[in-house]
Amino acid sequence: MSTELPPVAPEVLAEAVENLTARLRKKLDAATEGCAAGAVLEADGTVTLRFGEDALVTLRSGPAGTITTADQATCSCLLAPRCLHRAAALGAAPLADTPPEPAGEAEQAAAAAGGPADPTAPAADPAGSTEPAASEAPAAPVGTTVPATPVLTAAQLRAAGALWHVAAEALAAGVTAGGAVVQAELLRAAHTARLAGLIRAEAAALRVVRGLRAAREHRAGQRLGDLTDAFRELLHTAGLLAAGSADPALTGTARRAYAPGGSLQVHGLCREPVLSATGYGGVVTHLLAQDGTPYSISDVRPGGLARARGAGSASVALGGATLDHAGLARGGLRIVGATVSAEGRLGAGRGVRATPLPGSAWTEQPAARLFARPAAEAVAALLADPDAAESALLGCDVTVVGAVGEHLLVRETRPDAPLLRLLPAHPHPELAHTENLRRIASYPGLRLRVLGRPALDRTATLRPVAVGPVPGAEHTLRLPEEWLGRADLGYDRLQGAHFPQGAAAPVPLPAAEGPDPLADSPLWRVRRLLETGVAGGRRAVAEAARGTESLAGASYAPLRRAGLTAAAELAAALAAEADRRPRDVFGRLADPSPDGYAWAWLAAASHLAAAERCLIAASWAASPSAVPVSGR
Repeated sequence: MSTELPPVAPEVLAEAVENLTARLRKKLDAATEGCAAGAVLEADGTVTLRFGEDALVTLRSGPAGTITTADQATCSCLLAPRCLHRAAALGAAPLADTPPEPAGEAEQAAAAAGGPADPTAPAADPAGSTEPAASEAPAAPVGTTVPATPVLTAAQLRAAGALWHVAAEALAAGVTAGGAVVQAELLRAAHTARLAGLIRAEAAALRVVRGLRAAREHRAGQRLGDLTDAFRELLHTAGLLAAGSADPALTGTARRAYAPGGSLQVHGLCREPVLSATGYGGVVTHLLAQDGTPYSISDVRPGGLARARGAGSASVALGGATLDHAGLARGGLRIVGATVSAEGRLGAGRGVRATPLPGSAWTEQPAARLFARPAAEAVAALLADPDAAESALLGCDVTVVGAVGEHLLVRETRPDAPLLRLLPAHPHPELAHTENLRRIASYPGLRLRVLGRPALDRTATLRPVAVGPVPGAEHTLRLPEEWLGRADLGYDRLQGAHFPQGAAAPVPLPAAEGPDPLADSPLWRVRRLLETGVAGGRRAVAEAARGTESLAGASYAPLRRAGLTAAAELAAALAAEADRRPRDVFGRLADPSPDGYAWAWLAAASHLAAAERCLIAASWAASPSAVPVSGR
């Protein structure tokens, strides 16, 4: 069995590739492919890779298990450290991820003392720019009030412009030509963006690099649609920043800035396991304050699946509380001196004190508010704020219809409610999500109270994290008293005794899942064009536009017939721009810049995302027969 390589910091890999000569860069992809299979774990904890007889690369990870400096990767050949072997070994290693941990103790202590870090403050200019900040603008006349306007520094503008350029180059290259050199250029630009304080832009670039790697390696579970969305996010963020937009939502923060939260009284909702592709595992427990404000406490560290399974019963590290996460999910806390991040995550600073409280059922406030609102209204609000939707939970009462394909179909217990599709919150077979949904599917007619996270990229789809009985319903769950009326689907395993005896009223199982307004819409033509560009680059889009069954011209007639004229025009403009390669009298490209193509691609991708959001919102709002579905 081959040894896993330690994760490498993006800037270390970018520097190694940048130091290669042009001749060696052409050989990098071939050298990287398959070299990890020969990795050997030595007795001192280092990992070695041999390239021929005279080249031995040694990787020495730091205390955190990652390679964060250039001197932790060495090679015995004469060209080291500017050698192909070292760059190939680093390129074969996974990219190091920023640990999803709360802010450091010093930052939380500052927050508790009333002096939290400003999450919108730009980082110091690494180039030494002295451009004035918004607070240094000329003074306004006495008696007038001028709102402070965030201003990007010169270094931030340069970093955003450079990131836009390399992102446009990567998009024009596509997966087929997006090898190690293209990825290293993205990593270098991402690191520069991070130094300039553009944290969201850096994160978007890293998602694109990981997506390119997964696509080129044909990894299981890799979706071209995810990489397409990652490119859209990167180009959107970098483009706005390069144009001078200083919206704090675009710049982001390097760490969760914890601010004083005063005294809080929170009640547990549920807990769910966390398992990342980069080897982190743990648990997050969701809480609600009396006024309905959501909070959470997480415990995520390296450890993978084993830690995700065990953390559900680990102690809560918050202000000396004596609860574990299982108890907190069905209990509560009174917190004095709380520190809270912008995402509602509770910090564990030195001044925080917590006292356990008795738990409250979902039928009591504040949890009851989550189930009083129609799911369609909650989803519409989340679609209007995608950033908040990543961690938001919604509740609804449903009736189980049955399993069709990979989905568990349920229907919300409201007039003209649509069929909802339930999918496991995490598909790993060692977690309890899939098994619990499979058991629920065997009880058609069962009434359930479901708390979950809507999948905003799918039609009327919910990923449940906890379920409970419907108050007053006869054919519903029968849970133990100590569970306080809910079961955490990632940890608690439902058994036969938890279900009612006897059959419920017959529920007709549809022969199929019914029409899907998103999949059946002619918008699939635009998505296919965008994904063609991501997979094959600009040349693939141009060739598709010139093909006998081209995506341009008459192929967009279904879009126009469905009233989607803007989508048709933007797709046609993208195809035309991809095929626009003007040359001078000597046959050389007159305009080699990929900017025009990237802007055309981004315009079509942004319009598609907005149109799909509208269809998804409509799928939650009405029964399938009431949702307009255009012809293909």
